Formats: sequence, C-alpha cells, structure tokens
Amino acid sequence: MPRSIRRFATEGAGVLHTHRNDKLVQALGAAVEAAVPGRSPWVDARERFMRNRAAVTGLCLLALIVLLCSFGPLVLPHAFDSADWDAMSLPPTFKNMHLFGTDESGRDLLVRTLIGGRISLLVGLMATLASVSLGIAWGATAGFIGGRVDAFMMRVVDMMYAVPYLLIAILMITILGRAFYLVVITITVFSWMDMARVVRGQTLSLRSKEFIEAARAIGVPTRRIIFGHIVPNLLGVVVIYATVTIPGVILTESVLSFLGLGIQEPMTSWGVLIHDGAAVMEVSPWMLLFPVALLSLTLYCFNYIGDGLRDALDPKDR
Repeated sequence: MPRSIRRFATEGAGVLHTHRNDKLVQALGAAVEAAVPGRSPWVDARERFMRNRAAVTGLCLLALIVLLCSFGPLVLPHAFDSADWDAMSLPPTFKNMHLFGTDESGRDLLVRTLIGGRISLLVGLMATLASVSLGIAWGATAGFIGGRVDAFMMRVVDMMYAVPYLLIAILMITILGRAFYLVVITITVFSWMDMARVVRGQTLSLRSKEFIEAARAIGVPTRRIIFGHIVPNLLGVVVIYATVTIPGVILTESVLSFLGLGIQEPMTSWGVLIHDGAAVMEVSPWMLLFPVALLSLTLYCFNYIGDGLRDALDPKDR
C-alpha cells in the first residue's frame, strides 16, 4: 500500500477515534449532570442544621415558648392585671386554673409569666434588630473605606467599650423615662459594637475579592458596593451573631428590670417577675422559680440554635 494511502487511513482512524471519545465524554457529562443536580449552599446548611439534634430541639422549644407567650394569655381565663383577693399568694393549683399560683396581690402568675415573656422577647428582637443593623452599617463602611475613616470609626467603637454601660443606662432611663421604646434604645446604644467589629473584619477580607474589584472598575458607587455586594455576603455571619445577641439582650433587659429600671407596672417582664419573686422567695418560691425557669430555657434555646447555625454555616464544612 502506498505511503500516502496508509497515512490517510491512519489520520482518518484517529479522527474517528477522537470523535467517538468526544461523544463519550459528552454522554458521561450529561449523565453526571442528570444524576447530581446543583445544590445551593443554603440547602446544605439546612441539612446540616437539621442533623444537629440539640439545635432542632432548641428551635422546637423556642417556637413553643413564642406561641405560648403570644396566644396563651388570649385563651386563659385571667387577665394579667386582674386581682383575685380570695387567692393571694396561692401556690400552684388547678383551682380556678392558677397553674403557676398567684402573687401577693392575687394576680395569676401563669398569665403574668406569659405576658412577661412576650415583652422580654419583643425587647430582645427589637433591640437586636436595631443593634445588628447599626453594627452592619458601621462595620461595613469602616472596613470597605479603610484609611483614616476606618481608624476614626473604630476609635469610636473603642470609646463606647470604655463607657460604663450600667451607669449610663441608669442615667438615660432616669432622665428620659422608663417607656418601652426607651428601654429598647438604651439597650441598642450599648449592644452594636461587637457586630461592628465582626462585620469590619469580614469586610476587610471581602473587599479584595475579584467581584468587588470588578464592581469598582466599572464605576459602581461605594454605597451600592457596600450594601449590594458586601453585606449580602455577610448574611451567614450576621444570622449566627444575631442568634447569640438576642439572649444577651433579653438578659440585659431582665437585669435592668430586676434593678427597677426596665419595664414598669402595670406591664411586666421576666426581669420584673424575678425581682418580685426574689423578694418573697422564702415564703412563695413559685413566684421566682417559674419566671427563672422560662427565662433560662429561652436563653438555652437561643444558644443551642446559635451553635447549630454556626456549625451549619461554617465555610470549613462546605
């Protein structure tokens, strides 16, 4: 066979073999894509969270507490401020549905505990939302702009850390009053600094990424880069920190109310109930035990949920 014919046959066989390999690769790729669909990181995080029994149990218990505090007082036969003069300082009993007993004024402790939980949870959620929003804006701005702006903004944070929190809180509440929204503002003023530090640190690592550099190159405004590109990428850290902040805020409100600086009568909170129960714990221990038990259970639930979210959203596990 002439050399040219052999060469042509060899090249033709090679082309045919390559063509078959390309078809085989394409078929295998299509099969893999069909067998393994794309997965969102949030779907993986949710599955990891659901495998954490402590976190799921905490979430279920917290949902139950929220439902009881929200709707329990609506179905119970007693009002939180109504007094039963024939049942003063009554221990827990099924008589007249005083399941948690009554206080020294004859008011049903179960209803007051649920109402107090509603107030404490509301303060915790509102103050956390405000402090997280302020911390995100402050930390992201400082971390992205950098330079003297960053130095000045973080010195302000350091100064806030140096301020004696309890003393200033007492002064603010004494001067401005003890209204519900003033308690929220007072707690917010001194609970945003940690979030600002966390967000600033994350922003420093994000601002050198390729997508941020691309946004800068095409002239995207700084505000849009911060709140449209950086903040969404901080969502996992923010969610984790928010679940850790809420129990701290609830505990702070309880401390202020215990000191007589928080929610005032006729409204109540867990801190107010603990303050009242501590005064009569030797003769009416149920007045202290039930509010303390619900407060402790709520704090444990938030802490377990925070731990579960931290493990689920940990980039090292992705």
